[in-house]
Amino acid sequence: MENGQVLHVSPYAVQIERFADSLTQISHTVKKMEGRKNFFTGEEVDNMFGQVKNGLCANCEKCAWCWEEDFIHTYQMGYEVLSAVDSYGSELNTEIRRKLSQRCVQAPRYLRRLLGTFQEAKQDMMWKNRMAQSREGCAIQLDTFAEMLRETSKELEDSLVTDERMEKRLISGLRRKGVRVLNCYFFMNRNGKYEIHLTARSMQEKCITMKEIVKEISDITGKQMVAASGQGQTLGREYMTIACLEGPGYHVMQGVARIGKDKSPVSGDNFMACELPGGRQAIALSDGMGSGEKACRESTQVIELLEELLLAGFPEKMAVQMINTTLVMGREEIHYSTVDMGIFDLYDGTCEFVKAGASSTFIKRKDGVERLTSTSLPIGVVHKIELESIECQLEDGDFVIMMTDGVLDALPVAEQDVLLSTIIGGSDLDNPREMAQHILKQVMNWTGEAPQDDMTVLVAGVWRY
Repeated sequence: MENGQVLHVSPYAVQIERFADSLTQISHTVKKMEGRKNFFTGEEVDNMFGQVKNGLCANCEKCAWCWEEDFIHTYQMGYEVLSAVDSYGSELNTEIRRKLSQRCVQAPRYLRRLLGTFQEAKQDMMWKNRMAQSREGCAIQLDTFAEMLRETSKELEDSLVTDERMEKRLISGLRRKGVRVLNCYFFMNRNGKYEIHLTARSMQEKCITMKEIVKEISDITGKQMVAASGQGQTLGREYMTIACLEGPGYHVMQGVARIGKDKSPVSGDNFMACELPGGRQAIALSDGMGSGEKACRESTQVIELLEELLLAGFPEKMAVQMINTTLVMGREEIHYSTVDMGIFDLYDGTCEFVKAGASSTFIKRKDGVERLTSTSLPIGVVHKIELESIECQLEDGDFVIMMTDGVLDALPVAEQDVLLSTIIGGSDLDNPREMAQHILKQVMNWTGEAPQDDMTVLVAGVWRY
């Protein structure tokens, strides 16, 4: 490293790797347990016939004949009945009923007992399959969490830097400003930008503003530093952690326009915009299945979980996969939601788009409109989904436009993308909120009727400082 900087291998990174290995081992153990099945084994069918024989046929005068001398034909008849029930339900056709009546003197009772035993066995299989499905979901969550821990370990190992010379300069320089530094850590983020974390307190009775401290750090390091989001405005007599990082080169502003189905005040679409650690910013849009309050609850849950996981530091795809598994586990019915997410890197101006069942995303550039599409499934349908991601380089003044299905579906099928590209490209607005309102208004004017589905347009503009 330059200027006496040395990469430091943290023992914490090693311990995190061990945690990840343990989780992977638990996942492998869970996967080896009994899985789901869609048919009965021969032993299980024998057990059903045994219950019927011991419970009903034991007192019948023809028991010895049916279950010993004519065993094969009795079994064949039982298999034929169960096969018919499994394929067509309990309403057997006339031919099978006639054959059963010819073979069994207690045909109606035999049929009821056999069907009851079969339904009990199917119910038992259903519960076992649910347990197996839940285990599969847990295994996926464990694998996902283990992968996240490994990525965290690698990032920690790669980013932690020792710079004794700079540490001494910061400690002495801040002391002159009345700040006592207890410890100091240096990190190099994924963009090669500096992050400095200090534990410090004011040596004076009065508080020192964060702005003064960050300016002093900038002067000492020779880099333009900014305070990380979510910190206090002043430093007092109690020790607190101060985190600051090199200022990003871009900033993002968002705007949204929305309307519910039939102009309902409740929409099944939800969105978010939040700052993430490491000089990144996220926007996301989710469309719950259907419309109204139920769809609103689904998409709200997705957005809230997504924001929580991203703020905690989970990688984008991993966060979506964990939410997907959470939605699938323990549910009999499918309740899907789409996810359309953009993660802006404010240092280099790139944006990674992650889409799960979402509509097209448009990028308005100075020289035209670009369209991004995906064929991935919504979340909440299957345990493991294949997520697609697209990375784009954005320039000063570019706009990212996301929208839910209701906006596209309001336009003629064969002309949706062309019309939207025309509407977006024809706008000279540079305010994201006004642009979102303009797009939604133009689409509604085209249809000339009340919205047939929830409609939401989310616009994010990117500018250089």
